[in-house]
Amino acid sequence: MYSTQPQPKSPQLSEPWLLIGGLIAFTVLCLAVNVASILRLAFPIGSLAVGALLFFRYPMFYIGFTWWLWFLTPFVRRLIDWEVGWLDPNPVLLAPFLVSLLSTLTLLIQLPKAIRGNGLPFVLSTIAVLYGAFIGLMEYQIQTVIVALLNWLTPIVFGYYLFSHWRRFPELKRVTERVFLWGTLVMGVYGVIQFLVAPLWDQYWLQNLINVLMIYSFGTPNPLSIRVFSTMHSPQPFAATMVAGVLLLFAIKSPLKLVSSGFGYLALLLTLVRTAWLSWLIGLIVYLPSLKPRLQMRLIVTLMLMSLAVLPLTMVEPFSTVINSRLQTFFAGQQDGSFIDRSIGYTNLLNDALSEFEGRGLGYVIRDSNIGGNDSGILTLFLNLGWVGTIPYVAGMALLVFGALQVRQASSDPFVGACRAIVIAIVSQISLNTVMLIPFGIVLWGFMGLTAAARLYETQQAANPIAIVPNLPKL
Repeated sequence: MYSTQPQPKSPQLSEPWLLIGGLIAFTVLCLAVNVASILRLAFPIGSLAVGALLFFRYPMFYIGFTWWLWFLTPFVRRLIDWEVGWLDPNPVLLAPFLVSLLSTLTLLIQLPKAIRGNGLPFVLSTIAVLYGAFIGLMEYQIQTVIVALLNWLTPIVFGYYLFSHWRRFPELKRVTERVFLWGTLVMGVYGVIQFLVAPLWDQYWLQNLINVLMIYSFGTPNPLSIRVFSTMHSPQPFAATMVAGVLLLFAIKSPLKLVSSGFGYLALLLTLVRTAWLSWLIGLIVYLPSLKPRLQMRLIVTLMLMSLAVLPLTMVEPFSTVINSRLQTFFAGQQDGSFIDRSIGYTNLLNDALSEFEGRGLGYVIRDSNIGGNDSGILTLFLNLGWVGTIPYVAGMALLVFGALQVRQASSDPFVGACRAIVIAIVSQISLNTVMLIPFGIVLWGFMGLTAAARLYETQQAANPIAIVPNLPKL
C-alpha cells in the first residue's frame, strides 16, 4: 500500500540550488551595497567552496556550475572593476580555473585505469603539458609557468571529467543541453545589448584595455562600435562558445530554441570574428550528412526557421553596416591587412617552430610584430612543447577527434552529432587561434570528452545494455 504522507523534497533539488543561489545572492548584495572590493577574493573562494561541494556530492550540478563560471566570471570581474577600480591581473578570474581544476582529482584517482583504457588520449596530452612545464621552469619565473600550466592543463582535466561519467551519458546530455540553451540565450541577449548600449562597466573596461594594455582590437568604448564579447572577456572565445551553442541548438527541443538561436546568431555575427563564422559553416557541413534522412529534413527546416528569424535583423540598421562591411573582407584576399600580417608572422616563425626539438617550455610567448601570441595554435604547440611534447599532445587530440568521427550514434542522436560537429568546428581554427588553451580549450576539450563518453556508452550499451543503465535522478 502506498503512503499518503507528503514526501520530503529531494536534496538533489534543494541543496545544490541553495549553494549556487547563495553565491549569486552574496555577489549581487556586495555589488548593490558598494562593497565589491571584497569580491576580488570572496568570489573565487566562494566559487571554489561551492564547486567542491558539488564535485563530491552532485557531479552533474558541478558540471553545469563550471560551464556557467566560464561564461559569466569575466562579466562579474568587469562589474567589480567598475565599482572599485581597474586591476590586472585580477584574482576574480581564478574562479573558473579553481573549480575546473577539481577535476584533476578524478584523473589522478583513475590514472591507472585511464592509461590502460579509453582515457589514454587525455593522459598523453597531460604528459605533454607537464613536460612543457618542466622545460619552462628551467627558463622562466615560476609564476609565469604556473599561469601557462593553468591555461594548458585545465581544459584537459575537465574534458576527462566529463568523459569519466560516460555511464551517466543521458544525464551529461541533459545537463549540456540545458546549459547551452540558456547560456546561448543569456550571452546572446547581453551581446546585442552590449553592441547597442555599451554599458558603463564595459566602456570602463575597454577604455583601460586601450589606455593600459594598448589593446585596440575590441573596437571602441561607444555604442555601435564594440566588437561584441558579451559576458566573456574577448570576441574570439565568445564567438567560439556561440558556435558551440548555436550548433547544439539544432539538437535541442525547447520552446526557447528559436529565441536563443536568434540572439545567439546575431551576437555571433556582431563579434566580427570571421574564423568563427567559417568554423560554424564547417561544423554544419560535418553535422548535416551524419544524420539520418528524417533528421536531416528536420535540421533543414530548423535552419530555415532560424534564417527567417536572423537574416532580417542583419539587414537593418544598426546591424547591417557593421556585419556587411566585415563580410566583404572575405573577398579582400591579399588586400586584407590581417591576412597579410598573419602570413608574414607565419613566414617569420614557422621554420623556427618546426626546428624546435625539445621546445621552449610553457611560459614562452610569441613575440612578433605581425602575429599575436594567441593567433596560431600550430606555432604555439611547437614553440612551447617542441617535437617531444607536440607529438603526444597531438596524438591525444587526434585519437579523440578520430574517435568522435566513429560514433555511430551520431546518425540517430542529433545531440551526439552536434557534439562531433562542434569538435571539428573548433579544431578547424587551430591555425588561426590557440584552440587547445583556455578559454577556447574548455569548449574543445569539453566536447571531446562528451563525444568520447558517447562512444564508450554506445559500445558498452551494445555489449551489455542492462549493466550501464543508471538510475537517473531529476535535476
